[in-house]
Amino acid sequence: MPDSAHPFRLVDVPGAVPVLGHVWVFRQRPLESLSAWWRQHGDAIRFRLGPKTFYLFSHPDLAEEVLVKQSDRFVKVYNPQKPHGLALVLGNGLVTSSGEVWKRHRRIIQPIFHRSRIAVMADRMAQVGEQRLASWKDQAGSTIDIAAEMMQLALEVISQTMFTTSMTQHIDRVSHALQVSIKYAFDSFSNPLSLPLWVPTARNREFRSVMQFMNGLMYGLLAERRRSGAHHDDLLDLLLQARDEETGEGLSDQELRDEALTIFAAGHETTANALAWTWYLLATHPEAKARFHEEVDRVLQGRPPNAEDLEELPYTRAIFEESLRLYPPAPAVHRKAATTTTVGGLSLPEGAFVLVGTYNLHRHPDFWTSPEQFLPERWLDDRRPGSRYAYMPFGAGPRTCVGLHFASVEGPLLLALIGRRYELHLAQERVEPHLMVTLRPKGGIRMTLQPRQVQVFSTL
Repeated sequence: MPDSAHPFRLVDVPGAVPVLGHVWVFRQRPLESLSAWWRQHGDAIRFRLGPKTFYLFSHPDLAEEVLVKQSDRFVKVYNPQKPHGLALVLGNGLVTSSGEVWKRHRRIIQPIFHRSRIAVMADRMAQVGEQRLASWKDQAGSTIDIAAEMMQLALEVISQTMFTTSMTQHIDRVSHALQVSIKYAFDSFSNPLSLPLWVPTARNREFRSVMQFMNGLMYGLLAERRRSGAHHDDLLDLLLQARDEETGEGLSDQELRDEALTIFAAGHETTANALAWTWYLLATHPEAKARFHEEVDRVLQGRPPNAEDLEELPYTRAIFEESLRLYPPAPAVHRKAATTTTVGGLSLPEGAFVLVGTYNLHRHPDFWTSPEQFLPERWLDDRRPGSRYAYMPFGAGPRTCVGLHFASVEGPLLLALIGRRYELHLAQERVEPHLMVTLRPKGGIRMTLQPRQVQVFSTL
């Protein structure tokens, strides 16, 4: 393992072509490229996408340097005056902002996602889940796309917990708008030849149209809440009431839109993908699936789960954690060096683009036993990695995902909720991961729904 006496060695990825660098291969298979380059060339590599040079770091020590120890030197790459990537969609919210704007927003929003508040929302999550499952009754024995189903379920959960309103009537439009906008954001980041937004191409017009719809939805929900004066004790109420402890000021309407859309988009996309991958892993590991169903039946005794139950469902929680390890929602974390600096003995120039390879870290053979295997048991015994930065599905350092507790409750809760009623069987041969900002199953995951007979355990 590299240390100060034996610093990391930087390897340039071969095969770069003039002007474009590695764009062609990266855009075709981004996740596979980042994984293969790491396996072939090591924990510190350099590659080019057009005029931009990227450093890919896939070792916990390098991750800690970039995200924790030197977090003030490695900043978000978004410029609010020249938005690109996710900033085109989310504006200047928590995910995309930096500097003083980010610090202020974090101070205001962090308390909203305190563990105690999220536990209170668990009942609402379970309620939404039960309502969604009611629509599955007529589909017993049929084949569904579990990725699409989880996307709709997570969308409804975030709608109810954030806005106390159902998105059922808008769900297709919202899903489409988010799909289009996130794909556009990824393309604008990864393709140096993408045309600016003002050029009237069909793709640009579609993006403008879906963003107009999403903006109308967000501002409409804000206006309606203010007009009605109703209090729902949901995330929107908390956002409207939140104040900066240093200045006493709240968020402007533009800032509220940016943060509401950030929480809305990020809050369902990541959990939905994590759940879809979890069902896939359970379907392909029958022993783990049997143990999961046994635990759910024994603890719940046929009733819906609540927040308190999660402590009694350690294997269910371990399954979710292991799924996040193998298929982290964000396979790479993107930063830019604000100044010339050194990481792991390597000199980085000001303006260098850095990717911390979460997907690679989670499969690093120096830190994980049988890294490619799905082993929920590793979270129940002493097989956790020696470095805390070998596992970071929610990022690390000051910019750790603010929705960490939300996802940590929502994921296992919905797993238990569905698992008590249904068993899911894989109905296709192959499932491929596809990187589109988040890590999605390419083309969805076809699964057959089989209603379960709950095993009731004696409490004597």
